[in-house]
Amino acid sequence: MNEAIRPAQNVELGASNEEFQNLHEFVRKARVNLNQNAWDYIVGAAETETTMRRNRMALDEIAFRPRVLRNVAEVDASVERFGRKMRLPVMLAPVGALEIFDPQGAAASVVRGAGRFGAAHMLSSVSEPGLEKVAEAAPDALRLFQLYVRGDDVFVEDCVRRAVANNYAAFCLTVDTAHYSRRERDIAKRYVRASRNRATGGDFQKGLEWRTVKLIKDKYKIPLIIKGIATSEDAAIALEHGVEWIYVSNHGGRQLDHGRGAMHVLPEIVDAVKGRAKIMVDGGFCRGSDIIKAIAAGADIVGIGRMQCWALAAAGENGVHRMLELLEDEVIRSLGLLGVTSFAELNKSYLHPATATNAPSVFSAFPLLDIEPYRY
Repeated sequence: MNEAIRPAQNVELGASNEEFQNLHEFVRKARVNLNQNAWDYIVGAAETETTMRRNRMALDEIAFRPRVLRNVAEVDASVERFGRKMRLPVMLAPVGALEIFDPQGAAASVVRGAGRFGAAHMLSSVSEPGLEKVAEAAPDALRLFQLYVRGDDVFVEDCVRRAVANNYAAFCLTVDTAHYSRRERDIAKRYVRASRNRATGGDFQKGLEWRTVKLIKDKYKIPLIIKGIATSEDAAIALEHGVEWIYVSNHGGRQLDHGRGAMHVLPEIVDAVKGRAKIMVDGGFCRGSDIIKAIAAGADIVGIGRMQCWALAAAGENGVHRMLELLEDEVIRSLGLLGVTSFAELNKSYLHPATATNAPSVFSAFPLLDIEPYRY
């Protein structure tokens, strides 16, 4: 389980949290702690990695329109989602095989860090230590469960029942992985993760259709999230099936290459949904300003993927917690500088098209980072 961790690297975060004062410091420390295979798993994507770069480009092509001379002495970054107060409208997005980044069992470390802070965590069905043990690790955290379909209807229903029994706030079906993509960083090294060797039932994901969405909605009351929506047409079909959450995602650029950036897709989905469902989005989000852009554009929750992996690899549970603290600090300062005191005051009038100033890459949000993005 600990294939990615060099044994000498057991990071302890001091009570003062002085080790990490900028988000890029997590990335730098993660690079020290991880072997090349695990590193490429975080930073890489499918084939030419174009979709991944477009995720960052889409964010960088949005500028702010700040308002001034408003009283912003008190800024509150919290929101209410799933009937719970959250310190930020942030969910730690589902990442498979998180256990390779932390010897303690990463899914549990991540959910504890998120729970301590007050953010949501979505557990991937292919991340250890599994649904029940993660619930035991953080029973009071806002937990969501994401499924890759690896069996028939009986398999799906069993997973839904287990999520309900363990008090997960919502159930998520991932729908953009009908075929596993070509991850060329792995192929070039002839590297196959242990979790991929254990994977079975891939044909069920290939055969997944809307009938499974109907099955879940007809039989279970738990809120349903559909992850991997990338067009208004599919958003409309999801609404017809009564789906409560539309999850805009391109899998971090790790599935279909040459897709659109998530923030280029989001306005289309917002226009199609028209408030009839809630909207999640992920894909390249790793700064407080990124979160603000998504919420202003109409999203309700922003998923944090790679940033959570870097924080976890850098300092485990405490790293995840500290990363969220720094995101909150960035959010509060940016909201105040925009002239608003809460996310509720934001709308798309605070956004404006712009020209990106950084060459898009997995690291373009961190100009002080001294890591070569494509070295392997």
